[in-house]
Amino acid sequence: MGQVFDKFQGKQWRQRQVRKITDKVFNHFKTQTGRVNLTFEDLYIAVLLVYNDINKHLPGPHFDPPPKDQVRAMLEEFDINLDGELDRDEFTQFIQKLTSDTVIVVSQKLIITLMVAPTIALVTKRATEGVPGVGKVVQRLPNSAYASLVTLAVVLFQKADPDIY
Repeated sequence: MGQVFDKFQGKQWRQRQVRKITDKVFNHFKTQTGRVNLTFEDLYIAVLLVYNDINKHLPGPHFDPPPKDQVRAMLEEFDINLDGELDRDEFTQFIQKLTSDTVIVVSQKLIITLMVAPTIALVTKRATEGVPGVGKVVQRLPNSAYASLVTLAVVLFQKADPDIY
């Protein structure tokens, strides 16, 4: 139950999740290369790994990673000590900025899917109970089953046309 409440803490929860992802990716490169900073080439591969994780674990459309030009420009912005590389903290800030729009899109879809769809389902259930032929079937379905079916339909609809949002 505590994990459910953690998810509603908003910004702090998001920052902890981003920190977990960035630490995992940064440690991967530190182990592979033996260096404590990410060069541009390492940074771009790290960005691809982060977006791969996002696409695997978050619902919704596939998010394309940014082009190399954008990553290079952001590297210059977040390279505080101007050494041409990012350390762990610079990398974390870099990824937070880079993925902020992605998380907003996913959050909006989750709100629609988990809150709005079941509410609409219950309203439409009441409206369709009077329709001849369909009404008797709808009346026999429990509210929870009907809401689940409509929510599933919304999820499938979102996956079928990712350009809607």
